[in-house]
Amino acid sequence: MCATCGLPFEFDPGAESLCGSCLSNPPAFDCARAAVRYDDASKGAILALKRADRLEFADLFARWLRHAAHPLLEHADLIVPVPLHRFRLWSRRYNQSAILAQRLHRMSGKRYDPFALVRARSTPSQGEMPSVKARRRNVRGAFRVPERRVKSISGASVLLVDDVLTTGATIEACARTLKRAGAKKVFVITIARVARPLPRDV
Repeated sequence: MCATCGLPFEFDPGAESLCGSCLSNPPAFDCARAAVRYDDASKGAILALKRADRLEFADLFARWLRHAAHPLLEHADLIVPVPLHRFRLWSRRYNQSAILAQRLHRMSGKRYDPFALVRARSTPSQGEMPSVKARRRNVRGAFRVPERRVKSISGASVLLVDDVLTTGATIEACARTLKRAGAKKVFVITIARVARPLPRDV
């Protein structure tokens, strides 16, 4: 896999190899890992947690995250979930990423702050965006670190938790925001990742 973003390779190019995207445009986050590939075998359970109140999957997924994120957890000071905007949180009633981050906190003993990062403006679902460029545009400026949380972020290595990594646009926006607030490192862990990115705009 790519040593930075975790994209699976079709063959093993050797340790510490980077994918073309990370070589040409290094991301704001330092390392991203996922427990499984997002495909027909995994997406049913992930969507059940995300949209169908199937919270019984949370403990299982948290164990997967702990296993996949073990090297990152060792170096993390703080666990932070990718936030939902308050309007979406009210309609969905819970943030699946926050639930996973909280379970990971309980398993690891690492500090957890569900309010270190907030979604400052409501955006359409990333699933509605047709391309990488559209997704990046959609989340540009969507996140911020509240002033009262800057002190806890400054100098910290942050483990950012989300459910699925598709193009990386959301975690890239979150990582940039955390780095601007003074985070030393931003690691990312997701349940799953899409192995084939969306087509790029030309």
